Amino acid sequence: MLIVTHSGKFHADDAWAVAVLNVLYPGADIIRTRDQAVIDTADFAVDVGGVWEPAAGRFDHHQKGFDAARQTGVPYASAGLVWREYGARCVMALALAHTGHQLAEGQAREIAYGIDADVVQYLDLSDVGAAKSAPGSYGLSAVISGYNTNWLDEQRLGYGEQTEAFRLSQFRRAMAVLTDVMVNAVKYRVGALLALAQVRQAEVLEGGKVLFLKNGALPWSQVVRKEMPKVLFVISYSIAEQRHLLHTVPLSSESFDARADLPEAWAGLRDAELAAVTGVPDAGFCHNGRFIASARSYEGIRAMASLALQDVTAA
Repeated sequence: MLIVTHSGKFHADDAWAVAVLNVLYPGADIIRTRDQAVIDTADFAVDVGGVWEPAAGRFDHHQKGFDAARQTGVPYASAGLVWREYGARCVMALALAHTGHQLAEGQAREIAYGIDADVVQYLDLSDVGAAKSAPGSYGLSAVISGYNTNWLDEQRLGYGEQTEAFRLSQFRRAMAVLTDVMVNAVKYRVGALLALAQVRQAEVLEGGKVLFLKNGALPWSQVVRKEMPKVLFVISYSIAEQRHLLHTVPLSSESFDARADLPEAWAGLRDAELAAVTGVPDAGFCHNGRFIASARSYEGIRAMASLALQDVTAA
């Protein structure tokens, strides 16, 4: 199995695309070249060759007349083209390898679509010059670009085979970083998928306004936001820390704004100070942002949840 991409400076889109194929074909050879004779022998030609033909393993987007785009209008570069064709298979392989869970094909497609929306489309946008991958100098595309050689490397190594070998090693380092991004994205989404049933079946308290999760590690925010409009606070038990936490319910994944905040009088207090204000002897802390608080015992956190609801009612 031979995967070919272009030589010279690499970008996040071609590194991501080759990383995806490397997950599915881990023993494949990877060559970086612009030699058309070598490209023609490849099983996969990524970001080079002037052809987009998935059935033939060709995934370039630089050719005249190429205008493929997502339904949202976001144009494709090589990351998106390869992910569109192989993303679901890659998700299935990573889920099995890193969570031990065999995803159904539909589940894998849904996760792959989510990763495209959260990560891959921004790599494509950056590559085609339509947008930066993220604000500031350290969006993912910029981080990957930093693995390229610069003139100091070339001056040190010369301009022959030694430099090309170093470039390939740097490309593989960039692939490894992007593979970690993929793995983490898949693990999070598989965890969220498997947690759905437990969150939906969790005990509801205080007339439906408080949800109690016996395992605080379960990702609950999305399902509570979408399916439980009455819930104002979530109690969770941290098995690792052996304490209970009281959370607000964020209005969105991008904001700390909540359906209801914890009482203003608790903000920034810890231990004895918080215990004095709440009357809960084992109260631990309340974040200054009033989105999370803690107590050692279940009874203590229940009392704090009741006080928080009273504060909301009184406001």
